[in-house]
Amino acid sequence: MEKIFVSVVNNQDPLHSESFEYQSVFLSKVRPDPTNGRFLPSVFISDEDARLFIEKRLSKRQLVDKYEAEERVIIGKSCIINCMKYGSQEWSKAQKSVDTIIELGDNIAVCEMIQVPTIYPLDSGDFQILTGHRRFFALVYAKGYDSYEQFKVYDRKPLFTKVKQFQENASREDLPQYGKLQAFQNALSEIEALNKARKGAGQRALTIKEVAANLGISMGAYDNYNVLTRYPSVVKAYEEGNSLSFRKAKKIVITIESEFKLAEGRKALNAIDKQTVSETIYARMTGKNQVRKPATDMYKLEPIRSAKALKMLLTSDVTQIDCGVNWQTVDWEDHASISSALVQLSQYLNQDQSQG
Repeated sequence: MEKIFVSVVNNQDPLHSESFEYQSVFLSKVRPDPTNGRFLPSVFISDEDARLFIEKRLSKRQLVDKYEAEERVIIGKSCIINCMKYGSQEWSKAQKSVDTIIELGDNIAVCEMIQVPTIYPLDSGDFQILTGHRRFFALVYAKGYDSYEQFKVYDRKPLFTKVKQFQENASREDLPQYGKLQAFQNALSEIEALNKARKGAGQRALTIKEVAANLGISMGAYDNYNVLTRYPSVVKAYEEGNSLSFRKAKKIVITIESEFKLAEGRKALNAIDKQTVSETIYARMTGKNQVRKPATDMYKLEPIRSAKALKMLLTSDVTQIDCGVNWQTVDWEDHASISSALVQLSQYLNQDQSQG
């Protein structure tokens, strides 16, 4: 990827200059992209085998054996079979996709598809799906794997495949949050490769505003995605089926970061801090796992900056000082709660004495 971007930058080629045309292509010549958020581990069966299964002349077991479909989803004309382990998380995720594919397939069977999937040619003579995985699966279900359909076909693999996938995924309300976050991370990897090539050619990197524009989102949306992909636990929680809105999840991330920095007296987080914060975010989002205890049980105050502040700390009943801490609600069994109170007290003492 980096070599391609270096060539593009050196030649000053336009970044979005790929040409395309609409063509009829056999569905059996089209390949899904395993790295796409819309990907579904699947295997496609011939129209004849689909008919025999519907007529109960072929069993699920026979299809699984014939097509090596264990832990995959079988898709054929008018039939979809979820072959994941029943009751597992993978089965549940696949079943949600199956339900939406059937619904879309039924719509396609009675009316035209407004936005066709986009594909590009492979060296093998087949085609790779760029955008429209769910529509492609629905086409197989509605028309059969042996049929052909209209596609938007690029002359070659587009330069920004992941950016194009993100642009479509971000605009789709029905795509699970996990798929959108995964698509953002993949798209950002292409932008980072482009920026590395630009710097190597003596050019400046794209600004955040330019990155957001290339992704087709607002600066506010970019900030949301950036915060939510900061910790792997957020993506993991969504992958496991969490349904919180991005707005609520972002609030959780920012709140926990702030609480941790205040409790530990940090201005920046190191790798160990980020691991602890990540685990806390996961626990808050999912209700799972006990958060790992701090590496130390020691309690720390912020540095006391004056003798007057130190005297007040040592000679006064600090629980009677109006420093913003409600001492009645401090959880004396919780390290973070105590640390937060002590940091807030020391900040007040330093500020009060400096103003005095």
